[in-house]
Amino acid sequence: MTTHTDDPKSQQHAAEVPVRLNWSQHAPEVYKAMMRLETAARRGLDPTLYELVKIRASQLNHCAFCLDMHTKDALAAGESVGRIVQLAAWEESRHFYTEKELAAIELTEAVTVLTDGFVPDEVYEKAAKHFDEPELAQLIAAITTINAWNRFGVTCRMTPGHYTPGQHA
Repeated sequence: MTTHTDDPKSQQHAAEVPVRLNWSQHAPEVYKAMMRLETAARRGLDPTLYELVKIRASQLNHCAFCLDMHTKDALAAGESVGRIVQLAAWEESRHFYTEKELAAIELTEAVTVLTDGFVPDEVYEKAAKHFDEPELAQLIAAITTINAWNRFGVTCRMTPGHYTPGQHA
């Protein structure tokens, strides 16, 4: 049993699952390339929108490490707790988001859950109405990048709970 540092009552919680592999240590050039991709993918995107996309993809992919990171970064950037909490049920909580954010969230889901089929034309077209082509290209890059990070996090069982906002900026 360990004490979780985010718990103000310092109650005992279940033990952390050990990390399977510190992939960034064993594949440092891949990690550096991912960091360069991350930096390039975020350019020109609204920081709030960017974090919402990262959080939603991480929810869908069950990446606890990335959820921890991106919710903390979003909160540090001034995002509201309510909007972060409602993101898991955004279709029923549409009034929390702008139409542009909704288009980005919907595109995030379509790109993330490719097992449901191709990205539907109507989803892409809705996003294209709210984003000019360069911004849409950046959005797609951001969605693709978080999906790659999620796969590293989930496969290697990266441990959530220890991230400090801005730590990887």
